[in-house]
Amino acid sequence: MAKLVFELNQSLDGYVDHMQLGPPSPALALHFLERVRSLTGMVFGRNMYEIMRYWDEDQPDWDAGDHDFAAIWRSKPKWVVSSSLTSVGPQATLVANDLEAKVRKLKAEQPGEIAVGGPDLARSLGDLGLVDEYRLYIQPVVLGHGTPFFAGPRSRLRLVASDVMGDDVIRLTYAPA
Repeated sequence: MAKLVFELNQSLDGYVDHMQLGPPSPALALHFLERVRSLTGMVFGRNMYEIMRYWDEDQPDWDAGDHDFAAIWRSKPKWVVSSSLTSVGPQATLVANDLEAKVRKLKAEQPGEIAVGGPDLARSLGDLGLVDEYRLYIQPVVLGHGTPFFAGPRSRLRLVASDVMGDDVIRLTYAPA
């Protein structure tokens, strides 16, 4: 049975704006490369899927690490939750209705971990009791605005792990209490 994990970089004040947080440090980039390599797959909301589609086509300014990440990203199954999209890219399956049943089936049939991409989707799945862990990668930046990591109230969580990632990022891992 798969574990469903919502994890994202966020600012000290709780926002997940990837444009303002900037690229990860080399150590954190390597961590995320290995992290994606270890995943069974990823469930995305439309917005996060469209952001991550950046990795579908090689870019001229990429370095070797970018090419490695893109190759791993492209190889992983993706399930895209959207009522507005009519098609999705390679290795992706559109989930247009009955979110709860489809994600419960994924969790029951798949091994390992499936990452959840997007705060709104994480809220919906959390409200359904389907998110097993929340992993917050706290960046030493205060943004003051943006999209919050938690898109709405959450039942009490319990801390299950904390790690220093690289020189200045802390990963906090919480599970529903």
